[in-house]
Amino acid sequence: MSRLRLLFQRKWLFVAIVSVLSVLMVPLGYAQIARVELHPFQSTTLTDQEFLIGQKEGKPVILAGELRIPRPGTERLAAVVLLHGSGGGGAVVDDWAKWLNATGVATFVVDSFTARGIVSTQNDQAQLGRLAMIVDAYRALALLSKHSRIDPERIVLMGFSRGGQAALYASMVRFQRMHGPAGPAFAAYITFYPDCRTTFLDDNDVSNKPIRIFHGLADDYNPVDACRPYVERLRKAGKDIQLTEYADAHHVFDGRAFQKPVTLPKAQTTSRCRLEEVAGGRIINSQTKQTFTYSDPCVEYGPTLAYNAQAHSEVQKALTEFMSAMLKPK
Repeated sequence: MSRLRLLFQRKWLFVAIVSVLSVLMVPLGYAQIARVELHPFQSTTLTDQEFLIGQKEGKPVILAGELRIPRPGTERLAAVVLLHGSGGGGAVVDDWAKWLNATGVATFVVDSFTARGIVSTQNDQAQLGRLAMIVDAYRALALLSKHSRIDPERIVLMGFSRGGQAALYASMVRFQRMHGPAGPAFAAYITFYPDCRTTFLDDNDVSNKPIRIFHGLADDYNPVDACRPYVERLRKAGKDIQLTEYADAHHVFDGRAFQKPVTLPKAQTTSRCRLEEVAGGRIINSQTKQTFTYSDPCVEYGPTLAYNAQAHSEVQKALTEFMSAMLKPK
């Protein structure tokens, strides 16, 4: 056995042990789950331009995905693929996975950063293209749709912040044709506080599956104002999309770890930028008409993360109703 292969196997054994321990320490408010599986899966790292021109492969990468199966048996279960934000995997995604498991839904938590050598993109968003995680989501869908315990017709995509942006635009038909798997499709797209400030070519042509956006009115990381016109355009196109806004809710309003608000002085935000895709897969600054970079004057710093218990409770209620209606066995 090669040394590289041995190290890889030891790494996955360590990850599996940590994951099992984390399951055993689930708070009493959440149900225990029946099984945890660690799945490495092949993805690729594309720049935004490579993604937009339809290039299929870039730098190969093997990502980690954690599948939590909430109950034993042989029946196929609904599942949710979860995409983390700029801070990487953490308590917010883990809490939602546990909450979903307690409702009987399987979860597949994707780590888009570690295998790419990234800890966080908060202070340097240029480390990874904004669209790269869409490819990760499609690859996760292809994997899950073949799993014996997962119903391929009831797989939902759910993302937060950077992952929320990926979850939102993964609904675009053009992107699905260029990068999605043949056959399976997500049953719904649930996105928390995404960045909606980029206008893509053909972005009115999205899936006919439901799209739900949850955002805070006090969000200064990804302000909700940019999402409203996009949602309105999709509604006029006859799409099943809803934007729910919560008063006095900041970025990561569902993150209990931020009961004491936290300001990120070096974190980059495009809250004052207007971006658009032009021919050749370029993303330009709509003001300057030049290729956008994170050195542009519109980029600002210092957004706030803060928990809002009422908003969190309301979004859980909304998702309980939505998921129970959406994910009934057919």
